[in-house]
Amino acid sequence: MEVIHSIADLRSRISEYRRKNDGSVGFVPTMGYLHEGHASLLRKARSQSGLVVLSIFVNPLQFGPGEDFERYPRNTERDLEVAEAAGADLVFMPTVSEMYPTPTRTTVAVSGLTSRLCGASRPGHFDGVATVVSKLFHIVQPDQAFFGLKDAQQVAVIQQMVQDLNLPVEIVPCPTLREKDGLAMSSRNVYLSDEERKQALVLSQALDKAKEFVQSRPNFHAAELENLVTSHIASAPLAVIDYVEVLAFPSLEPFENSTHTDSIILALAVKFGKTRLIDNVILQLRK
Repeated sequence: MEVIHSIADLRSRISEYRRKNDGSVGFVPTMGYLHEGHASLLRKARSQSGLVVLSIFVNPLQFGPGEDFERYPRNTERDLEVAEAAGADLVFMPTVSEMYPTPTRTTVAVSGLTSRLCGASRPGHFDGVATVVSKLFHIVQPDQAFFGLKDAQQVAVIQQMVQDLNLPVEIVPCPTLREKDGLAMSSRNVYLSDEERKQALVLSQALDKAKEFVQSRPNFHAAELENLVTSHIASAPLAVIDYVEVLAFPSLEPFENSTHTDSIILALAVKFGKTRLIDNVILQLRK
């Protein structure tokens, strides 16, 4: 495994690989502080790609004022151990000045999909995501890119960007990985106190209740499902709900107004103390 810090060196290594090999290039973009969820993306890439490229870059463009850019968890030594064990060939770790050597005057914005959920709560967040992922795609030029569905809105936004801009990369969504007790794996889980961590289990419990509800009710209104989940989360005293929404997936249109969807997403964001957690479940509708 090789660690690379400059765009020029990364492009050179990938070009050299393509000259000598017929295998595809798989790419896993991350912000580091890797956990088993990230490792699963790398293993998936390893199983499908000849060359596996991992990026570790905490992107300032996707953090708003007062968010946790400066204190976002970082552990380079551990990240590299996880990356090597999971099969990465190249690890791209640029500095902010390498990615943004001059003030950014060109950004990528995906409309519609970003007006709800985290897009509504964090204005400008997905512009930052789309911009950095677009830059990384142009740098790496992967055949496939692997993203976790824990942030399903991000997956939908990236898929739309790739489609609209005719980027030659296949987006491979991968399942959310969870701790044994059900909590979705996240780099931000490290922020939680013991009591916050215990109460955060209401999120996966609420999603399980949503699954049962949809399976038992072929016809239901989005508000019924949202109220069920909201009530369960509210039973945790430390939970402060940002949103609980049911939308068509992957269009992210209001479910009641979407007559041509086979699946829905129930997405939520909840704060425990200073830690904001997201989770979701994607459900197939019974016909």
